[in-house]
Amino acid sequence: MADAALQQEATGHDARFDHAAFLNVENSFSGRRWIAREYDERTALALAQRHTLPDLIARSLSARGITLETAPGFLDPKLRTLLPDPSAFLDMDAAALRMALAITSGESIAVFGDYDVDGATSAALLIRFARACGVELRLYVPDRLREGYGPNAEAMRTLAAEGVKLVVTVDCGVTAHEALAAAQEAGIEVIVLDHHTSEPELPPALAIVNPNRLDETGIYGNLAAVGVTYLFVIAVNRALRDTGYYDASRPEPDLRNWLDLVALGTICDVVKLTGLNRALVAQGLRVMSAKGNPGIAALAAVGGCKGALDAYAAGFILGPRVNAGGRVGEASLGAKLLSTDDPSVATGLAQHLHELNTERRAIEARVLA
Repeated sequence: MADAALQQEATGHDARFDHAAFLNVENSFSGRRWIAREYDERTALALAQRHTLPDLIARSLSARGITLETAPGFLDPKLRTLLPDPSAFLDMDAAALRMALAITSGESIAVFGDYDVDGATSAALLIRFARACGVELRLYVPDRLREGYGPNAEAMRTLAAEGVKLVVTVDCGVTAHEALAAAQEAGIEVIVLDHHTSEPELPPALAIVNPNRLDETGIYGNLAAVGVTYLFVIAVNRALRDTGYYDASRPEPDLRNWLDLVALGTICDVVKLTGLNRALVAQGLRVMSAKGNPGIAALAAVGGCKGALDAYAAGFILGPRVNAGGRVGEASLGAKLLSTDDPSVATGLAQHLHELNTERRAIEARVLA
């Protein structure tokens, strides 16, 4: 585009008009002419033939750099080929072992979440996993207006007074120096599960698992916090299995059952749906469509979703309602909804969030006006 503009300035000829407008859009709503991204015609044709794809889809894949070799993994991503060993992440093993110890010894554990969908799904995932292990976690989500974003010193002192010994922060914490120092002074150990870019100096914590730490490889930097939390759950589950924690009376949970939460948080955090994220979402949408999570089922009902749930439903129907609690209501409502096993409680929470979302939309309309 820039080269074409320079050519027009130098010669008076606009090279952008040498080709037919993409999808015949000569003038879009904003008066712009659509130009197709360059693609390899032979590759597009081969993709269309081998995978029985419409020409437009094949051209789009070619334009994105998808080849005959990489197309199967892109069109049908599998977790068994894309899921990394959680131990590859810095601090993961230390975090998993500490969490496993807290579960087996019956310590009081709190999950400190953010108030958006990524934070709510991360917290709900951790709560559901711990519950399957026979432990109930204390949920703490800060009030957006009164406490601001992320962990704060007063909240840590409150949790310490309640007897909490271990706090796991999800979707926050990597820059919370003051709050984590206060936790340390109060006798609380903290595990940080985050995906936001860190600072050169990390806050005082037992473990900081974050693909965007400056000393990480960055390979999985596109993960949402719920993706990081899912890898943490896999690591803790493995640590518990190694200690012999699971038996006939307490069977090992099937972690695939919670991929619906991973898909919801990943989609709503608008991260790139490539590689591992793509596999998490593809598999998670299948789980989500079964509506085994009472909270997701209730949200789908109040949102008018019928049939299978797809990325649109997750991003534009379920997500905004989960978010509404943190925007105009009680910040913890989303995590409570997604972690409850009681259908009647889920129905009440979903209806309340639906009403809050209506209120949020009305406020935004007045602001826009």
